[in-house]
Amino acid sequence: MALMATKTQRTERRADALSKARIVEAAIEILDTTGESALTFRVLAARLATGSGAIYWHVANKNDLLAATTDDVIARVMTDVIGGSAPGEAIRGIALGLFDAIDAHPWVGAQLSREPWQSAMLQIFESVGEQVQALGVAEPEQFNAASALVNYILGCAGQNAANARLAPRETDRSAVLASVAARWTKLDPAQYPFVRQVAAQLPEHDDREQFLAGIDLILAGIEAARQAAR
Repeated sequence: MALMATKTQRTERRADALSKARIVEAAIEILDTTGESALTFRVLAARLATGSGAIYWHVANKNDLLAATTDDVIARVMTDVIGGSAPGEAIRGIALGLFDAIDAHPWVGAQLSREPWQSAMLQIFESVGEQVQALGVAEPEQFNAASALVNYILGCAGQNAANARLAPRETDRSAVLASVAARWTKLDPAQYPFVRQVAAQLPEHDDREQFLAGIDLILAGIEAARQAAR
């Protein structure tokens, strides 16, 4: 009986020493360097120099762990957004923060799309929704406006991260885009007149600037609809 009590006390001490924050930090490192498929409790336990049981004390399963890592990344984005900004600037800040976070942690985009009503998604939707309200959008239109912004942000950020994963890190982006642009210019002008027209802009365009231009277009549409509803 005394031996069982001692064993329980030791387990509790190990669990206390190994915080959930440390587990999440280590999991993020694994996800960033080797991807989601490499994240197992055995690998995580080896990284933390502990047993899997100590990790299970804090995290129920891999889905719970992925949710916790995603929450951590998104919470830091929301914390970094400067308070007191005008609503439009705040939305741009949220959008760019998410774009950069998903670019740095591509697995975040996949996790957000996999479980759309998880805590991290609610953080994003709430933050964007608050700013839509501050823009003076009528209540019946707030859901549509916030949804349009969130869908655009996550869609573009996820696609950008997916594109980056297709090429090795040492790949010259401009060279790849120049090669694509060259193929575009050879397309049938009758079938692809617009694609041929914009081909010259492809190699040197800035993904972040183009992303923010899309945010501005949506914000302009929201403002136009607000004015028309007066």
